[in-house]
Amino acid sequence: MKRIYMSLAMLFVVALLSSTDAKGQEFKDLDESPHDIVYFRTNKISPPKIKVLYGRPKKNGREIFGNVIPYGKIWRVGANEATEVVFYNDVVFGDTEVMAGTYVLYAIPDKDEWTLILSSNTDVWGTFEYEEKYDVARMTAKVSKAEFLEAFSIGFKDKGKHVNMILAWDTTRITAPIKIIL
Repeated sequence: MKRIYMSLAMLFVVALLSSTDAKGQEFKDLDESPHDIVYFRTNKISPPKIKVLYGRPKKNGREIFGNVIPYGKIWRVGANEATEVVFYNDVVFGDTEVMAGTYVLYAIPDKDEWTLILSSNTDVWGTFEYEEKYDVARMTAKVSKAEFLEAFSIGFKDKGKHVNMILAWDTTRITAPIKIIL
């Protein structure tokens, strides 16, 4: 008797789920600035030294720096959630030694140079919760020009005793040297 009761209950649930009134998960349109992830490893089989999770906005014909992203104001370095940087070893960022851990990367763009900021206040959206009191390190990086990129991108170039984290969008490039302490 018990077995029949369970089967009837299961049939009832199936009927509810298949009715036109029952709704499953609704998804919004695809994010126009999807998140991406980039790792720095010393070789293809070594554990990562640095990981960056960031949103990748697109230019879409807009004037980016100095317009969409104003000069002299804090920027989340990407789109949507603030960009997270994970250091698996202690590093030197600018002139500051930074302990292994997770940080948010912000920038204050300017025409000729940017101030890059690591913040200990993580899991935040955009710059709404940025507070200078959480700054762990700052560095200044010069602006250079290169080939056009439609989507904001972050990559790494191994330079022996340090690695360059490259921030790139449109024709703007920023190079941030990071020394990994082994």
